[in-house]
Amino acid sequence: MAKTFKNFIGGSWVAPSTGTWFENRNPADTRDLIGRFPDSGAADVQAAVRSAKRGFEIWRRTPAPARGDVLRRLGDLLTTHKEELADGMTREMGKVLAETRGDVQEGIDTAYYAATEGRRLFGHTVPSELRDKWAMSFRRPIGVAGLITPFNFPLAIPTWKMFPALVCGNAVILKPSEDVPHTSHRLVELLLEAGLPPEVIQLVHGRGASAGKALVEHPDVPVISFTGSTATGSFIGETCGRMHKRLSLEMGGKNAQIVMDDADLDLALEGVLWGAFGTTGQRCTATSRLILHRKIHDRFLRRLVDAAEALRLGDGRGGYDVGPLIHERSRQKVESYVAIGQEEGAELLTGGKKPGGERLGRGFFFRPTIFAGVTPSMRLAQEEIFGPVLSVIQVRSFDEAIRVNNGVKYGLSSSIYTRDVNQGFRALQDMDNGISYVNAPTIGAEAHLPFGGVKQTGNGHREGGWEVYEFYSETKVGYVDYSGTLQRAQIDNYDD
Repeated sequence: MAKTFKNFIGGSWVAPSTGTWFENRNPADTRDLIGRFPDSGAADVQAAVRSAKRGFEIWRRTPAPARGDVLRRLGDLLTTHKEELADGMTREMGKVLAETRGDVQEGIDTAYYAATEGRRLFGHTVPSELRDKWAMSFRRPIGVAGLITPFNFPLAIPTWKMFPALVCGNAVILKPSEDVPHTSHRLVELLLEAGLPPEVIQLVHGRGASAGKALVEHPDVPVISFTGSTATGSFIGETCGRMHKRLSLEMGGKNAQIVMDDADLDLALEGVLWGAFGTTGQRCTATSRLILHRKIHDRFLRRLVDAAEALRLGDGRGGYDVGPLIHERSRQKVESYVAIGQEEGAELLTGGKKPGGERLGRGFFFRPTIFAGVTPSMRLAQEEIFGPVLSVIQVRSFDEAIRVNNGVKYGLSSSIYTRDVNQGFRALQDMDNGISYVNAPTIGAEAHLPFGGVKQTGNGHREGGWEVYEFYSETKVGYVDYSGTLQRAQIDNYDD
């Protein structure tokens, strides 16, 4: 019988106030029940907030280097449990073991980086305009941070949000995707083992429309960080704007890889296969559009179709290349876009359907799909699909390629393959994205660099790197006047 899991609220593992639960099943084989998890509601969020406020009062007074030490110990624990965590993630959301090992490694890197930031929450000392007066700024925590995370990076994305928030001195409430609750359960267990005070972390499972909404709307949660769809992010943005909350949004993408006529085609082929079909296309940075220079279009496309058809589908723990989609709703969405593409007149070169057979029929698999003859205005080229569907667009020049890349409402990631160093740097400057790569795929991030996009991908804040620590803390300015007299600032103190 599958295990029944609980929320972590008030320093204890507790059942949901709703008395209801949801199932977590392996998307590669739906017969495999991982466990039952709380389908929490507003009362559970309320209890989590009360506890987190108590935890905040303890944690904010803990020296930042000591807060960092907790995350250093956690990095050690994640390293020890790397294989177990990777295997569990593959079972829970489907992507292959090589990818889930990378997911854990991203969490490890983030933990060690955050640990060092506990000694680098720098402020400034600046000259005062008045005699015998000291002027300075420093960083201080904000309060309770509500973190809402997606399914596709069950460990990495929660760590991107949680670790900087903790180092800055905030308490956190984690509401993970209901599709990957078990990984978050293990992360909280390891945080407690690393020595995090119990009321500093709360874990509330549940659906976005209930638990997530209650977290966003709670007046005592001044910080919200959300990764997910643009539609949901827009709703959250309206709510947080009305309530004057600090908000970080990381939303959709429609990322393009450009391949110029002078590119290393072998390297570009590896890049697009990884970018388009890694994680079964379920990355916000996934390569959804392939922009090919007309001189190499036909021969590159032939090689790409052959390579895509050679990819092996199956359980990510079994040595296959591509795993399943996360659930049937996602597969139905992908199927609907295949139909849209055909209706629009794009040419379906390969894929476009569910695989047959008993083994693959037990999961939510979909064949890697490639459309040619796509024009920039087609829905295939404009809308986020979040699945293994690649739209190929032919262009005649570098300038046209840049225009096509920029001609969508999203602006997360982009890539160009070229041997021309001048074109590479021009692309970095002109591509309208938060992240751009030269001679590398559109996917991938490093823990010590900012991550995020422009336009409808985000709202200006960044995950990762040094910038995220500014999001989870606020600047306070202090003045010390030791003159012994009243000195009037912002008054004309200069002699005529």
